[in-house]
Amino acid sequence: MLGSPKNSHASCRCFTTGPETKHPPPAPDLRRWNKKISHLIRVGRLNEAKMVFDTVQNRNTVTWNSMISGYVKNTEIAKARKLFDEMPLRDVVSWNLMISGYISCGGSKQIEEGRYLFHQMPERDFVSWNTMISGYARSGRMDDALYLFYRMPQRNVVSWNAMITGYLQNGDASSAIELFESMPERDSASLSALVSGLIQNGKLEEASQILLKTGKTSDCREDLVHAYNTLIAGYGQNGRVDEARCLFDQIPICADRGKERNVVSWNTMIMCYVKAGDLVSARTLFDEMTERDTFSWNTMISGYVHVSDLVEASNLFRKMPDPDTLSWNSMISGHAQKGNLELARDFFERMPRKSLVSWNTMIAGYEQNGDYEGAIELFSRMQAEGERPDRHTLSSILSTCAGLVALYLGMQIHQRVVKIVIADIPINNSLITMYSRCGAIMEARAVFDEMKLHKDVISWNAIIGGYASHGFAVEALELFREMKRVKVQPTHITFISVFNACAHAGLVDEGRRQFESMVREFGIEPKVEHYASLVDIVGRHGKLEQAMDLINGMPVEPDRAVWGALLGACRVHNNVDLAQVAAEALMRLEPESSAPYVLLYNMHADAGRWDDATEVRTMMERNKIRKQAGFSWVDIPNPCQQDLCSD
Repeated sequence: MLGSPKNSHASCRCFTTGPETKHPPPAPDLRRWNKKISHLIRVGRLNEAKMVFDTVQNRNTVTWNSMISGYVKNTEIAKARKLFDEMPLRDVVSWNLMISGYISCGGSKQIEEGRYLFHQMPERDFVSWNTMISGYARSGRMDDALYLFYRMPQRNVVSWNAMITGYLQNGDASSAIELFESMPERDSASLSALVSGLIQNGKLEEASQILLKTGKTSDCREDLVHAYNTLIAGYGQNGRVDEARCLFDQIPICADRGKERNVVSWNTMIMCYVKAGDLVSARTLFDEMTERDTFSWNTMISGYVHVSDLVEASNLFRKMPDPDTLSWNSMISGHAQKGNLELARDFFERMPRKSLVSWNTMIAGYEQNGDYEGAIELFSRMQAEGERPDRHTLSSILSTCAGLVALYLGMQIHQRVVKIVIADIPINNSLITMYSRCGAIMEARAVFDEMKLHKDVISWNAIIGGYASHGFAVEALELFREMKRVKVQPTHITFISVFNACAHAGLVDEGRRQFESMVREFGIEPKVEHYASLVDIVGRHGKLEQAMDLINGMPVEPDRAVWGALLGACRVHNNVDLAQVAAEALMRLEPESSAPYVLLYNMHADAGRWDDATEVRTMMERNKIRKQAGFSWVDIPNPCQQDLCSD
């Protein structure tokens, strides 16, 4: 039974930083054992530390506290409490360790247990009170935090900071400001904590007012410049770059140090410009810097990479005094994103120290650019050199297997996934996509079902698309209904798969209903690929005039997929006149392609319209169009065969 707070405080008025029990200095052997236990805990060898602890004779409180601390840091609170209860003598550190352990767990029961121990303490120090205040604040119990705060025999600056941070974490910015202004003294964390918290609460104007007001009355301390840097970053994160620059220019001059801004100030302002896409202003500021660090260079290089200006990124990289791994990885990523795989590989091979990110970036570059053999080759070399793949590596290789339609290799990678990582949602989505692309729809469904409630919209898109692309229309549509039933919001990719299923099953009316539902129920603006899918549904089942009306009524310009769907339908249903319209549109869109010419020629020939067929051949010769070897209609992509996990 917990005692009431009132009685507990009344019965415990002492306030000391001294231990509960005085002990003589430990013997040299015991001091050595204590150091060994602390070292083992520090390097994460907790079980070995406990074995040493068990062998030590005549343990002192330091021995017990070290072991309890190890358990607390590893959130093994039950083991820590067992040792605490077994202690023959405790000091204030012992109690504080247990209280902080319960508080750090965060649950209401754990906080109550921490509270119980707090009330049982024979004596308390600042750490005891501040730990309880912070715990209450983090759990939203600000009334309890305030109760303790005002009943502390003495308060230090940490107590005030804990209350201010608590108010900000709970969205009460006005109380935080009021408490800050009444602080008798502040440390380096006080102002920065307030400014950071106000930014997180969206109170940038209030943060600016506090900062400027404090700056007028403060000597030029490092914490003031740090607070300015924090607010500059806050403005940048909210897209208010002009205000960030205004604040940057207002950072007060430190006369005693002869400078006004530190390198972090410059880097933060440059980052604001980079995030806003203003590389010109960022570069101007970068060139004005008298002192740069690695972060300065990497910010500019990554900015140029982001806007695909690899020439300027390369120029800066060459001038950089000592590029680190991030610098090299940025260059590899930039060239891979541009499709310059040879240049990317050159940077990869030349970098002095490759990190896991380096391998992943290069492998992903090969996969995203369709060089699947390159991805597999590098993955094999990665393993041969002893670099352990992570979930990002495996996800890229699974996508590679999907691209190669390499089921056996994909199954091998699946086995590696099981052995190496705990599959998360992206990994499982990659597995579903891989199995679906390889035609192993039952294996894809097994992975999907094993995810249980841990599915996102990409998971649903992948499995629905898998069923739809392999002609299992009924199953695809049933999954779509289930997706809506569990309140997962469909995306534009989802509906492409749904339309594909309707086309396979001949469900013209259902396809139209789903198209209208996409717009009205889910507010998704139809894209050209949706119209292409609907034209495919309608045209595939002989309603060619309706398909033509759809095209004429499109709010966007029809692309090759739309006209390709109509031309394919005209071929199936032998409508030469509309085929002529579709073929001519494709000729304009892709003047070098022989596909529409060949298909139109064959249709005229099949209909016995030899004069028209000859005219098509003459047109091909006049336009210098060469027939592609082994051409068939499948060379014109089906508009519904999309990457179902791209969103």
